[in-house]
Amino acid sequence: MSAPTTRPFAAFEWMLAGRYLRTRRREGFVSVIAGFSFLGIMLGIATLIIVLSVMNGFRKELLGKIVGINGHIFVGALEKPLNDHAEVAERLSKLAGVRRAIPLVEGQAFASSPYNGSGVLVRGIREADIRRIEAVAGNIRQGSLDALGQGAVAIGRRLAEHLALQVGDTITLATPKGATTPFGTAPRIKGYPVGAIFELGMSEFDATFVFMPLSEAQAFFNREDDVNVIEIFLEDADRVDEARAAIEMAAERPVLLSDWRQRNRSFFAALEVERNVMFIILSLIVLVAALNIVSGLVMLVKDKSSDIAILRTMGATRGSILRVFEITGASIGVAGTLAGLLLGLVFAANIQGIQEFVSWVLNKQLWDPTLRFLSQVPAEVDAGEVASVVAMGIGLSLLAPLYPAWQAARLDPVQALRYG
Repeated sequence: MSAPTTRPFAAFEWMLAGRYLRTRRREGFVSVIAGFSFLGIMLGIATLIIVLSVMNGFRKELLGKIVGINGHIFVGALEKPLNDHAEVAERLSKLAGVRRAIPLVEGQAFASSPYNGSGVLVRGIREADIRRIEAVAGNIRQGSLDALGQGAVAIGRRLAEHLALQVGDTITLATPKGATTPFGTAPRIKGYPVGAIFELGMSEFDATFVFMPLSEAQAFFNREDDVNVIEIFLEDADRVDEARAAIEMAAERPVLLSDWRQRNRSFFAALEVERNVMFIILSLIVLVAALNIVSGLVMLVKDKSSDIAILRTMGATRGSILRVFEITGASIGVAGTLAGLLLGLVFAANIQGIQEFVSWVLNKQLWDPTLRFLSQVPAEVDAGEVASVVAMGIGLSLLAPLYPAWQAARLDPVQALRYG
């Protein structure tokens, strides 16, 4: 006659696991460990989701703003100046996958007002082209880009605040590369009316960029009729390699190409390394919490050795005992993982409001845009990453109870009743 068997995950196994999870006076310390294990896993999962979401938000915002205003591929002069920039830009703009090609004159200068001064990056651009850059044209806070047609300039909001300038005021720009005289190159100093003030949302850009008409920039930097670079904006920023060959052919002249990945490689590589390190460090929180489940179950098995022996004598199989304690431990971890998932998603969705509330409570500015690239805390929840975090939490929750559950299953009923 075969030994009696029990249907896996029968109702009585869930009932016993539920009883072991409830607080009892005798097992109070075990319940405390279970509670801390639950909190540890919940906070670990939530922290992982929040941190990864914030870092994704940083990358998306920085990539969107840096690439959005700087273009994807940069066509520079090789062998001879880009005097034919208008014709080259026209040919490049007609390529498949290219949204626009914009000739630029770019140079550093010192901007000043009667109240202050600051180093700036001056960009000479055609009026029609600047209207096609959504990052600038869609974020005008004062004035209008129409003024660029009359020789005015557009400046960032933080630069305007630093120099205490409004639309209609005059900003003075100075560059050491001025007119050539018998005594050498004289600095060029010229005042321009402020026609527009924009806000890109990146403090570095808003405090640095000055846009002026292309012809004015050519005269200011002694460029005559050439430009520094032609910036190409693609439909898809990740299809740079496919576009390079077509651009070289369409240019119909020797050119030097670079792209946004080369210009920002170290920056985005550092972000990726930081993100991976943070994932590993924060995963240790979940691992420690899972180990707390092990210690709590080991103590529970010791405490319930007599109950296990009685269950075995009543016909419970080793498999039933193993499943009871597996359910007990896994329930703590799975519940903590799901609670952490909910907490992390809610926190990530409301992170800006939470940051402002904490700043109000502490009466202290926790996020200073002047010290960071972005004006507010970004967060972008990635469904794939969240699924990976939840899978890791559930996986550890299922693996952690296996050893103490196996110890309970192999307990000898006779010995347990004799010494229990």
